[in-house]
Amino acid sequence: MEILAGGGGCPSANKKKQEQEEQEASLKTSLDKIRNKLMVMSGKGGVGKTSTSVNLAIALSQLGHRVGIMDVDLHGPDVPRMLGLSGLLDISDERKLKPKKFSENLCAVSIESLMPNQDDAIIWRGPIKYTAIRQFIGDVDWGDLDFLIIDSPPGTGDEPLTVAQTITDAKAIIVTTPQEVSLADVRKSINFCKTVKMDIFGLIENMSGFTCPHCGKVVDIFGAGGGERTAAENGIQFLGRIPLDPNMVTCTDAGVSFLKSHPDSPVGKAFQEIAKKISDCLV
Repeated sequence: MEILAGGGGCPSANKKKQEQEEQEASLKTSLDKIRNKLMVMSGKGGVGKTSTSVNLAIALSQLGHRVGIMDVDLHGPDVPRMLGLSGLLDISDERKLKPKKFSENLCAVSIESLMPNQDDAIIWRGPIKYTAIRQFIGDVDWGDLDFLIIDSPPGTGDEPLTVAQTITDAKAIIVTTPQEVSLADVRKSINFCKTVKMDIFGLIENMSGFTCPHCGKVVDIFGAGGGERTAAENGIQFLGRIPLDPNMVTCTDAGVSFLKSHPDSPVGKAFQEIAKKISDCLV
């Protein structure tokens, strides 16, 4: 990917035009092989958007679907660490980047898998982000997929806008917590989708209640029901609630699949039910 090596000016306008035409063709070829594209987004940070993206991708792959997860959170790429993936991406015989395999049905691409030093900061302006995200699609050998889960950074900036403009049939899944400050930002995400004409597939309420391991009482730390009310008010499908579980933090920090370690937990069942709902609607 030339963008990572610093780029450089083209020797002629004709060559630049040819490169653009080749990239457009490559983008179309890649996207035509992917049945469903879902961008997971949030109005603010800290709502568990990436952990939701990762566990949804795993749950869909466990249903037998071929799934890719594309991490376009360029400044805070966490997908590889949550999946326990390390090392740089390989190059195929066709000079395409090969996604990292998590399992037989799930692979991932992230800017972190293209950086020799994972702690290097990505200091890019909009045009470079635009080019990089398009290369994540056109220059990657995704193959035939049932789902491409796109983990977007919080907010409504360059990255989700580039996805909306490049993947015109992508649908949004919005993640929120029940608290009002998060729901206010969700409404901005909803308006973003309306502005760029992106369909909203559904809304997920994360961190929705915590069950005390000692007494079994459910404590609504961040409130309750706000996500479902917001979905109903805006005519959006409510996909479900995901409760809090300290084991989620332990697993994501260790790069261990929560769904494999705790499949029968309330969180595990919630992800499985949401994945089944997505599968039934789209496949």
